[in-house]
Amino acid sequence: MSNKGLIIEERARDIGDFLVGRLLPFRKKRMVGPFVFIDHMGPSKIGPNQYIDIGQHPHIGLSTLTYLFEGEIRHRDSIGSDQVITPGAVNLMTAGSGVTHTERTPDSLRDGNTYNVHGFQIWIALPKEMEQMKPEFYHAEKEALPKWQQDNANFTLIAGEAFGRKSPVPTLSPQFMVEVKATHSFTLNLSDQVKGEIGICIVKGSIKACENIIAEGNMLVSKIDDACKVEVSADTHLLLFGGAPLPEERHIFWNFVSSDSKLIEDAKERWVAKDFPVVENDDSYIEMPQ
Repeated sequence: MSNKGLIIEERARDIGDFLVGRLLPFRKKRMVGPFVFIDHMGPSKIGPNQYIDIGQHPHIGLSTLTYLFEGEIRHRDSIGSDQVITPGAVNLMTAGSGVTHTERTPDSLRDGNTYNVHGFQIWIALPKEMEQMKPEFYHAEKEALPKWQQDNANFTLIAGEAFGRKSPVPTLSPQFMVEVKATHSFTLNLSDQVKGEIGICIVKGSIKACENIIAEGNMLVSKIDDACKVEVSADTHLLLFGGAPLPEERHIFWNFVSSDSKLIEDAKERWVAKDFPVVENDDSYIEMPQ
């Protein structure tokens, strides 16, 4: 996933117990737990002459997590991974000291028909002592993720620990990511269910917080760790995320994240010099922005 300039609409506002904004980061809150970037991709359509074709681009110092509601994306990277992600599955690539990858519409969907694509692409900062680790890739099929019904809603634990459950997706610091689909209205009480900072993305529908109705396309961040309560409307789709904040500030430039700005400068020089590892049998190259 390539972040072209990190241009995020900044509409943060304070409604009492929560900050409200669009996506992450926004002006009043740069990180939630270890999460540094959240991109709501779509919903959009792909089809003849309009496919996902993101060529080779680099990352350092983070894990990228892809979770789709609709569509498919083929991931290939410089450590040899080649994985098509389908709805409900998880792709987690840990860049560490440096990795290159591509994201493309699979050949099986380049058949002249039109398909929907919709999901989230997320960056999770690595703990300082792991920022230079060897790159890794992990894929979890939909069936491997914990799922349960509770309070008029269906829950899926995508990553980390929450609600007394643990996802098989490996994490390197305390965190959680949970999908919630409400069939009927209910009160979502996260007290004692998650640990750390709490973010709520409203994918569809709406919630009520501090007497304010917050519509889809927005994100809330609780100002109180470990505990928040919101009223969820019927037919609402949420993504919960967060965890323990990392102790150090994170610097971000393009697709590089690090607690040490020198590591980012080094990565910039390496990419320009074409000194990053490459994806096998792929000659694409995305230029670094100025």
